[in-house]
Amino acid sequence: MLCKYIRTYQNETTGVEIDFYEIKIKQFTKNLFPDLGDATLIGYDGQAPGPTFRVKRGRETVVRFVNEYFRPSSVHLHGSYSRAPFDGWAEDVILPGEFKDYYYPNTQAARTLWYHDHAMGITSLNTYSGQAGFYIIEDEELEEFLDIPRGLYDIPMMLHSKHYTLTGNISDITEERRSTYGDTPSVNGQILPHLVVEPRKYRFRMLNAAASRTFNLTVNADGTGVNKLFHVIGSDSGFMSHPVETETLLIAMAERWEIVVDFAGCAGQNLTMKQTNAFADTEYDGYDKIMQFRVGNIVSDETGNGPLPATLVSLDLPEDKPGFDKNFVFGVSGGQWTINKVAFSDIENRILRNVPRGTTEKWRLESGTGWSHPVHIHLVDFQIVSREKNDTSKSKGRDFVTPYEAAALKDVVVLGENEAVTVLAKYAPWDGVYMFHCHNTVHEDHDMMAAFNVTSLSDFGYPETTKFVDPMDPQFRAKPYREFSAAEVEDVLISFSELSAYYDVEEIKYALDEYWASHT
Repeated sequence: MLCKYIRTYQNETTGVEIDFYEIKIKQFTKNLFPDLGDATLIGYDGQAPGPTFRVKRGRETVVRFVNEYFRPSSVHLHGSYSRAPFDGWAEDVILPGEFKDYYYPNTQAARTLWYHDHAMGITSLNTYSGQAGFYIIEDEELEEFLDIPRGLYDIPMMLHSKHYTLTGNISDITEERRSTYGDTPSVNGQILPHLVVEPRKYRFRMLNAAASRTFNLTVNADGTGVNKLFHVIGSDSGFMSHPVETETLLIAMAERWEIVVDFAGCAGQNLTMKQTNAFADTEYDGYDKIMQFRVGNIVSDETGNGPLPATLVSLDLPEDKPGFDKNFVFGVSGGQWTINKVAFSDIENRILRNVPRGTTEKWRLESGTGWSHPVHIHLVDFQIVSREKNDTSKSKGRDFVTPYEAAALKDVVVLGENEAVTVLAKYAPWDGVYMFHCHNTVHEDHDMMAAFNVTSLSDFGYPETTKFVDPMDPQFRAKPYREFSAAEVEDVLISFSELSAYYDVEEIKYALDEYWASHT
């Protein structure tokens, strides 16, 4: 279901429009198996996945999340360069009966984002129960220029993987400390669904929202076992530099890949999206099927059905540098999942890196044998520079960047077993304290999460009216919920709009570049 805004306000000085939404976190029941009972879930507006946002690029939003459930919540808009108090810091929770207003910029390149729970120690419980939804920033002019599938032929697909009880409910993962791979996949909350498609091109926005399961996807014509070629055109950070043809797609937890599948020539046939195991994921009988495509015989609309362009966009790649600035080891220490042997609960030591605002850093991310770790760095888009075996004496581990990774900017990169990946990012445009962590949410909760501080420049001189460096800034914390009148909602929009938190982002980027051009 598409999410619709309640009220809008236009800043008279800047001309920027800002929309207000309200989403309630609440428990609901849903039948997932026809011969079994209902599952008890917790979702945004009582549905899973939550309502889908489709926001025009450059149009700001304030989203009020109201917690009507008994567990705390924190909401992270994954992939957005939100200011620190609105980024979903794990300890910045919304208690039962409270609400928090999150202020989002939507000025980045068009991309597939998603919003999900990020509460300290219970992210896995909350997301596994249903707290996840799509948030899409659209650039209609660019899509028309590229002439890619859009409208009815642009379909978000949220992958999940869960265990279920004999009564049809989701399993209880409260005591899980290793991984929750799940033995039953789903797409957009449906188990083994089918989609009726026309014999033409479709764009699928693939999101892996599972707790611990990595999917290695293929599309097969039923009865043939032959993989159908398709194109990857988008990543976590939006359009790639060019389409990449492939017959398999590895998608780890929290990754987003946009693919174009051409069903022309398949009229009247059925095709199945399948998956094979990756890394240390547990294998289950009959787990290979994800969903079925049933291809019709008539194309009703040719919009976006032409050849894909050879070039999509010019990526804003960070400038490379020799060596690397910091090495981060994702492993186990003292019975906890840690980064550089530090747990997020170690408050005094959880900030593992201070990065001066506007500078570029190269980080080496390293895993051991036995586990994979999809690493998410908040705030930034990064380039995957290289991947190598962490220990050449061991058989496991890859030593290559996939072609679709090489053509993209990312905010998640998966470390397979015994792998080291080097990533490059410019830490801009904002200063403030942000998180990075493993997105296997079981690992994240216990306690594979850390922070980095994009430090302020004392002599920067740019006239910013408000500072947003503290993710626990008291003025933006959750408050007891009550109903607001229309006039009060407009006052909320006016107060956020007057902060000028996001309006001059391009000028700030330029000013940061100018600053570092004259500083060491």
